Amino acid sequence: MAVPAGNDLPHLDRSGRPTLATVATLAGVHPSTASRALSSSLPSGVRVGSNGTIERIRKIAEEVGFARNMHAAGLRTKRTFLAGVLVPRLTDMVLAMVYEGIDEEARRRGYQTVVANTHDDDAERAAKLDVLLARQVDGVVLGDARFEHDALIDQLRARNVPFVLVSRRSADCPSVTCDDYAGGRLAAQHLIELGHRRVAVVAGEPYASTARDRVQGFVDAFRDIGQPPPPDLVVASAFDVAGGRRACRQILDAPGPAPTAIFAVNDFAAIGTLGVLRAEGVTVGRDIAVIGYNDIPLAGDLPLPLSSIRSPLHDMGTGAMELLLAGLDGKEMTSRTLQPSLEARESTLGLDGPPQSRRP
Repeated sequence: MAVPAGNDLPHLDRSGRPTLATVATLAGVHPSTASRALSSSLPSGVRVGSNGTIERIRKIAEEVGFARNMHAAGLRTKRTFLAGVLVPRLTDMVLAMVYEGIDEEARRRGYQTVVANTHDDDAERAAKLDVLLARQVDGVVLGDARFEHDALIDQLRARNVPFVLVSRRSADCPSVTCDDYAGGRLAAQHLIELGHRRVAVVAGEPYASTARDRVQGFVDAFRDIGQPPPPDLVVASAFDVAGGRRACRQILDAPGPAPTAIFAVNDFAAIGTLGVLRAEGVTVGRDIAVIGYNDIPLAGDLPLPLSSIRSPLHDMGTGAMELLLAGLDGKEMTSRTLQPSLEARESTLGLDGPPQSRRP
């Protein structure tokens, strides 16, 4: 049906703005049904099979410009409709894409997000969490979790604050992540099929599950064929260009033959690796292969397009917010693991394909 405009809308308030009754009348439903459809969760009185009704109500609300009175709703539900988000740094394109998914889903469900950068520093993480809790957020999406014991998670549990991890996992905490172990194996299998046997790893930070899982998957795949990377060719690094540069420099200075391929667990570290190799006069894709991880939009547009493992970044953010809202509504919070995929480009394939000497 065509939605009326302006003063032709029914049940406007004194200021001429659409009300919940406006949306309900146009959708042909009871106001309580419209209210539930526009809340953070699916309406309890509407069957799963009628999700089309929910979407229709939400679409009408958007078209007429209806905005819930969050203050009044908060008085009824004891919620602030604020969700806190902690990330290492939003200048990182990977984290920005994850946050975009979080924020879009939050706004779609009537929430606002408050985001803070922690720079992966323990003291700053604790301070920023205190800031979020002072804002009385209903729950927290944590994008900087530690793989092993995490004091911040202990604090959240002690204060009974609902939380979800995104991108990184930790113990049995509810999380939405990529299957990074599978992604590491994908990178390895690609290089194995191209004939590479002596390989190196720019391994990221060991406190992050993303780095640990990607490295473990990669190393296990090469161990399966009897060619695990030597320990001095697996180098920890920061998740940025400078970290990739330092790690690549260390790899090139290691004793023994140079590797024929390098796997960087993060695209920015891979870009730093490319810079060092270029400065050394090495032709990537011919003399040495490089593959990254996450497949940021920039990866395919570099002067030498970068092969990368694509991680569903936006979907992780959306899923994390969905999971947090489910928990806030008293539902079970079941972790989700999304699947990666390979994007092979010239940095591993070269312009003319792999050298004959590197074929299996």
